[in-house]
Amino acid sequence: MAQQSGLIVSVSGIRGIVGQGLTPEAALAFAAALGTATGGGRIVLSRDGRPSGAMLRHAVLAGLLGAGCEVQDLGVTPTPTCGLAVRRLQAAGGIQITASHNPAEWNGLKLFGPEGRVLPAAEGHKIKERFESGTFRHVPWQELGTLAECRQALDWHRDRVLELVDVPRIRARQLKTLVDANGGAGGPLARKLLEALQANPVCHACDADGSFLHEPEPVAGNLRAIGPLVPEHGADIGFVLDPDADRLALIDETGRYIGEELTLALAVRYRLTHERGPVVINMSTSRVNEDIARQFGCPCHRTAVGEANVVDKMRDAGAVIGGEGNGGVIDPRVGWVRDPFIGMGLILNLLAESGKKLSDLVAGLPAYSIVKDKVTIDRDRLPSLFAALTKHWPEARVDRLDGLRLDWSDRWVHVRPSNTEPIVRVIAEAPQQAAAEQLCRETTDLLQ
Repeated sequence: MAQQSGLIVSVSGIRGIVGQGLTPEAALAFAAALGTATGGGRIVLSRDGRPSGAMLRHAVLAGLLGAGCEVQDLGVTPTPTCGLAVRRLQAAGGIQITASHNPAEWNGLKLFGPEGRVLPAAEGHKIKERFESGTFRHVPWQELGTLAECRQALDWHRDRVLELVDVPRIRARQLKTLVDANGGAGGPLARKLLEALQANPVCHACDADGSFLHEPEPVAGNLRAIGPLVPEHGADIGFVLDPDADRLALIDETGRYIGEELTLALAVRYRLTHERGPVVINMSTSRVNEDIARQFGCPCHRTAVGEANVVDKMRDAGAVIGGEGNGGVIDPRVGWVRDPFIGMGLILNLLAESGKKLSDLVAGLPAYSIVKDKVTIDRDRLPSLFAALTKHWPEARVDRLDGLRLDWSDRWVHVRPSNTEPIVRVIAEAPQQAAAEQLCRETTDLLQ
């Protein structure tokens, strides 16, 4: 990851504050870089609901059409739906205009390859180099690209999820759900899917207008006003989406924030009940997934953080499910993108099949507490700081695949620079909350 005047540039895209780091010129150039790399092929374009996305859409279109691309514009659409549409339309790639969970003043571009997945590092590096060098394809007027609107992608996505879950069983349970889309791109599809499952959705801020009613990252501190809505409406479960709808947090029937880590764990449990196979998670994801995989006699592989890394390993291992602890469920039967909609379907299927309440299902999982923190540190200092951490805990098992991860028999801590923000993340997990907090605090103290 590199920063250019406040613009964060990585192999998966660009991100910045609109009007400062992220300008129309930068968006046009990055789109032109992808258009050039595809030789003017078919590109799927979509965006989350942020108002700045409308402006950036024009810049991206200029870059793509100027490179001779055929653009299929999905409009305001979730990130995983963009990936699904790339495959469905046999496109050469895709661009999602989004800043994911960042605050409203941010936006960015996320790139997809022809397999409907976020670009792997090697391909992304080539686009990044072309963007930085400014060498783009500019076709003459008679060869300019074309633009067409495609408005069927939400239905494609809904129908694929419905094909993969037991619709009659879910309907028979007569569940009631609450979904908070917070003005993000996922509201309309969540409503379509939950209505099709007859899960009686109560929709909160499900218009994809980019009007955030609370801070966009679906963590506990931002959802204090959302939790009580679940019991208030008599719902069996609460679903919370981030702005581009590739993360899913859960709230149980009592209004208790279950979080994002257990979204994947519950989906893994349901999936392995019906098909055994490898599971893939990243280095910062809860070990509850390892425990569940072990219960079913299935291998669980860890990768460096990042959706592209998880997908690479899933493909290599033939995984039946994978994902990240930020509420990101990846089911290869739908696509190679973190997808909250198949996550909803699998978890509703688990509720329907078990006959249990969500709180009871969670109580039956292996119990761990995970604590996440972040610090601002000069990245040049990280090698010496990592050395200090390993010296402080010589008994820990060391893994340097992605930053530094230290493991003990019942706990771990992971320290790594963020790929999307100018910070260093510290994540610790232990059987008790106090122990995880102590491990995280001790690590951040040593770093600072």
